[in-house]
Amino acid sequence: MKVFKKAIKNLKIDNQTGFGTNAANYGGRFLDKDGSANIEKRGLPFFDQISWFHTLLRLPAWKFQIIIFSVFILVNFIFASIYYFIGIEHLNGIVASSEIEKFAQAYFFSAQTFTTVGYGHISPQGFLTSAIAATEALTGLLGFALATGLLYGRFSKPKAHLKFSENAIIAPFQGGKALMMRVASYKNTNLTDAEVKLTLAMRVEENGVYVNRFFPLDLEYSTINSLTLSWTLVHYITEESPLYEFSKEDFENEKGEILVFLKAFDEMFSNTVAIRTSYIFQEIVYGAKFLQMFEHSNDKTKTVIHIDKLNLFEQIEM
Repeated sequence: MKVFKKAIKNLKIDNQTGFGTNAANYGGRFLDKDGSANIEKRGLPFFDQISWFHTLLRLPAWKFQIIIFSVFILVNFIFASIYYFIGIEHLNGIVASSEIEKFAQAYFFSAQTFTTVGYGHISPQGFLTSAIAATEALTGLLGFALATGLLYGRFSKPKAHLKFSENAIIAPFQGGKALMMRVASYKNTNLTDAEVKLTLAMRVEENGVYVNRFFPLDLEYSTINSLTLSWTLVHYITEESPLYEFSKEDFENEKGEILVFLKAFDEMFSNTVAIRTSYIFQEIVYGAKFLQMFEHSNDKTKTVIHIDKLNLFEQIEM
């Protein structure tokens, strides 16, 4: 991009982003839409690359529940198999006419032992069977302690319940144009002292070598006292902006990415929460205007914000 190459020497560069500058060895976008780094780590065994605690805390609720139930079923199946192969006769109280029924009752005895319920209908007989039952009871206690800790961690973990618009837009602003994107709180939480930072990431040519360069984007307001409604982040594109004189074709054809970092104080957790996302140039709509997403209620006693309208915009002529 000729315009960008001419202006780059006069632009402020951010060298503290944490991303590399070697463009030749970098692939894809810097951040995924969910804010996670677009990085794949190799060179270590699989189990050494993953923090299972953090992974289980971040899993979607339905996946976490599937893992809990799967582990419960698998562990009880293993212990039921041990009881079955030792001999069902070592479990007092089992009355079954088929092998399937015998295994099923051994499985349910395992479930009762694992959960330390112990209905008393079936009991172990002999040293070996009793030792296995005691081992299973201890395994159950430790397993449920771990599951309880994970469940509590998932509920108590500070999280920024914020949504960004799927697209950023280039819209008319104060006689010129501006880059805009919207963010809104979608839970019944109170977020105060919100602060945001925007960075433009570009692959540029310097002395015949392509490098990654990061340019801070000044905002109309980079902090607000309370994030109660939607917040439209506005970067006014002036002559000092790295996006100055970018055309619609530039956004469609060039490779670039807007990195968004936002943090706020959550009164419920009494802690700072943070969230990030990014917009590649192809996700920026040139010549658009966000539609209003909040209004007063019918009795005019409340303000109603429509979170489902966060990304609604209309095309306009620039």
